[in-house]
Order: sequence, then C-alpha cells, then structure tokens
Amino acid sequence: MRVLVTGGSGFLGINLIRYLLEGPAYSICSLDTAPFDFPEAKFIEAVQGDIRDLTCVRRGVAAVDAVVHCAAALPLYPYSEILSTEVDGTRTLIEEAFRSGVKRFLFISSTAVYGIPTHVPVTEDKRCSGVGAYGRAKIAAEHVCASWRKRGLCVTILRPKSFIGPERLGVFSLLYDWAADGKAFPVLGSGKNRYQLLDVHDLCRAIHLCLTQSADRVSDVFNIGARHFGTLRSDFQAVLDEAGHGRKIVPLPAAAAVPVLRAMELLRLSPLYRWVYETAGKDSVVSIEKASTILGFEPRYTNRDALLRNFHWYLENRRLVNQRVGVSHRDQWAQGALKIAKLFF
Repeated sequence: MRVLVTGGSGFLGINLIRYLLEGPAYSICSLDTAPFDFPEAKFIEAVQGDIRDLTCVRRGVAAVDAVVHCAAALPLYPYSEILSTEVDGTRTLIEEAFRSGVKRFLFISSTAVYGIPTHVPVTEDKRCSGVGAYGRAKIAAEHVCASWRKRGLCVTILRPKSFIGPERLGVFSLLYDWAADGKAFPVLGSGKNRYQLLDVHDLCRAIHLCLTQSADRVSDVFNIGARHFGTLRSDFQAVLDEAGHGRKIVPLPAAAAVPVLRAMELLRLSPLYRWVYETAGKDSVVSIEKASTILGFEPRYTNRDALLRNFHWYLENRRLVNQRVGVSHRDQWAQGALKIAKLFF
C-alpha cells in the first residue's frame, strides 16, 4: 500500500513513518512544509510543501492508495493560520485525494473537539463544542471529511488524546525540564483528577488498523486513548521520581492560578494556552470501547509508561532540541515568565 503522510516531519508524522516502515506492506510519501531531514529519508519519497498549495498536494497524492492527514497548525499559531490550515488545507487535500483515486482517507482530529467535558468518559456521539480556535477548526475540518463519507467514500476520523513518546516536547517539555533540573512541578487543583493520555506508538497502531481493515468497518469516528491511567498527580509524580531528586508535585489553587495564566497568555508571557490550563485540573477521559470493539484496538502503554518513555528520550536528547513556541510538538517550548516561576520550586 502506498501511503501519503501529511506533516511527515512532525512528531506524529515521523513516528508513524517509522512504524509503517517496520513492516514490508507500505511505501511512504511525506508532505510537509519542513524538510524531511531524518535517516529514514532514503526509504521514502518526500515532498516539501503546504497542504494549502494545490500543486504540492497533487504531487503528494499522485499514485497513492491512502492518505493519513496529520498536518496541523498548533494552538499557539494565529487564528487565521489555524483556520486556513485545518479547514482550507483539509478541503484541498481530501478533494484532490479522491479525485486522484485514493481509496481511503484518515484524518487525525483531536479530543479538543469535545471542549471541556462535564461528564466522563466521553463517547464519540457527544456534541462537539471545541475550545479556542484549534478546537473549532478541528470541528470544521471534521465536517469537511464527513461530507465525503456521505458520498460513500472511506473516511476515518480519529480523535486521539494528547499523545506522547520519543520526540514529543511542546507542553510536556515543561515537566521534563523542571524534573531534570531537580525542581518540583505545579499542577492546577488537587491533581486528583483523571487525565488520560496516549502513547504515540498506540496511535500509530490504531492508524495501521484503519489502513488494513475493511472500508465498511473503518469509515467512522473513533476515540483513541490509553486504557490504564492514574490521576494527573500520580502520573506526573512518576516522572519526578524517575528524575531521582526527591521532588514532589505541588497543587495550586485553580481559582487563583487560572486568571493569572489567562493574563499571561494575553500578554504573551507564557506558552500555556486556554485548552491546557482550563482542562488540566479536570477529569479528561474518552471512551475507547468503540475502537476496541470495531477495530480490535487495545493500547500497549499506560499513561505512566508513555510519560517515562518520553522522559528518557528527552534526557538523552535534551541538548539537541529546538526551543521555540508552538512551532511543532517536536520543539521545546520557550518558557517565558514560567522560567522565573521555576526558581521558586
């Protein structure tokens, strides 16, 4: 099967390409605005370009059997950039894919489409009400994809929880940086809330299942997340324990901290955005029973496993990572005013 992976130079993209290359069943093409500068470059075709550029998209989808659409503008991008990438880019990509004869299209959405849930676990039939530009744009992009499914075409929408693993930094780089430097780490509220995560390896396996099972089974919407997880406090504490400095998770009163974080976001003093600080202190769990029953999906990694696997990669590669804000999940976030706060922990 020849597969186009959009966002192939990003965190999910490179992990997915490596996963698919482990078996003999796939040939891969990557489409990304960033160059594909990985050792795997000699095993794939790489198209450098934007999913909003029709010429690049046509090159990418040529002679392709399936598209896995991972490319996205992250929440810290300007609103117009998020909207045009998620919605216009997805529309251009899926239209050209099916016009060129692609048999199936997988869109990587997000559980951000559910907004801030009041009841968990959240099932796929919950009404969507995304938080911020990113969540709303994902909903709009899902509508674009669903319109093609109504025409009888095979379109899978996956809604993964926040996924982590080798090369994932972003917001998790704050935890890893503080832990490695022997600092305690703050969480909003008591930290006793259940916060489900996902290992990128498990997400890649879910994608593989959707690429290889019958179209009538996979042309649907599926939540993807870890099966086993603790509280946010206990799972994050595992990282501090692994760092070996004897530090502890420090609960912060959410009622006092959230307004401060909101003001810091508006003043561009912090990389944290609304989706992060307004959900971090609440239960955040989706049901994966549909994916389990229909796809046979069963996660290998717990929250703790995934966090520690990612942390070990971070320790080995800490001096090599980029420090930018919101450019890619593979970048270590510049901490802004949080770097000062770090001194007090």
